[in-house]
Amino acid sequence: MIVITGGAGMIGSIIAWHLNTKLNRDDIVIVDHITHEEQWQNLAHRKYAHYLDKDQLMNWLENRTDIEAIIHMGAISATTERDFNKLVETNIQYSQNLWTWCAENRVPFFYASSAATYGDGNLGYDDASIDHLRPLNGYGYSKHFFDQWALRQTGNKSPAPPSWAGFKFFNVYGPNEYHKERMASVAFHTFNQFSQTGTMKLFKGTKAGVEDGMQMRDFVYVKDAASVVSYFLESAINKNPAPSSIYNIGTGKARSFKDLATAVMTGMSREPHITYIDMPQDLQGKYQYFTEATMSKLASAGYKQPFHSLEEGVRDYVQNYLMQEDKYC
Repeated sequence: MIVITGGAGMIGSIIAWHLNTKLNRDDIVIVDHITHEEQWQNLAHRKYAHYLDKDQLMNWLENRTDIEAIIHMGAISATTERDFNKLVETNIQYSQNLWTWCAENRVPFFYASSAATYGDGNLGYDDASIDHLRPLNGYGYSKHFFDQWALRQTGNKSPAPPSWAGFKFFNVYGPNEYHKERMASVAFHTFNQFSQTGTMKLFKGTKAGVEDGMQMRDFVYVKDAASVVSYFLESAINKNPAPSSIYNIGTGKARSFKDLATAVMTGMSREPHITYIDMPQDLQGKYQYFTEATMSKLASAGYKQPFHSLEEGVRDYVQNYLMQEDKYC
């Protein structure tokens, strides 16, 4: 059996989709703590063996010998979360507990990190060395802390899973993200704003040298993110694991929010229209103006599948999900 925490979230539910449709696996345990009233829709099309609340998982795991891997996507993912105690409990301690269980039971462990660990980007986006990074918010720090902890465990020969990987996801967009509300991707917000108002609001270029709407991100389609996780999972299950480490998950090519919004509106077969607004006060000083993943490490681990271009991913998302009556994957 394969355990997916955060399995009702965007990335987790698409990993489950990938296992169902690409690997023909339905012996899946979905673990989550659903709070959005419509989030069950992310599971409606999935085939899985069990659903557990996140607080039930550790007890459920006791004495089990049939777990092939744990894919840990569950976390507080809001970059605006201010309660650091909650971040410690959910993003650090819960992850440490799962790591320890996997180490003791010799089960592969794969978890979600984040590009938020890179802070403002002045120190680069290289996944080969992370100790010098300075995140801009508590969420990013919680993810960075666990990355460092995992590397220390392996570095000092403390117990570790037989195979593991941490994935620094960059700006993931795609189906099953509606429940994230404010934290959903700009692709999702563009579709809804443009549908309702005929325009999309983007931030003005409040930093010297940055034009309106030209803040840059490495946008990665969620199906590509799921494919990478599946590659590491299959490698471990087939006893030929990819090297245990921390990996960037992006396209390696930064694109502007203006490009993304334009691609969404073009995918809707409508003339693009953008309005520029001031950046909210709570984001000023805590905002990444540029992200671009260094992807050579993933390639050296043997992953060869091409990523969707921005236009390809947005077209699939808009035309096959957002514009359909059943928007869920």
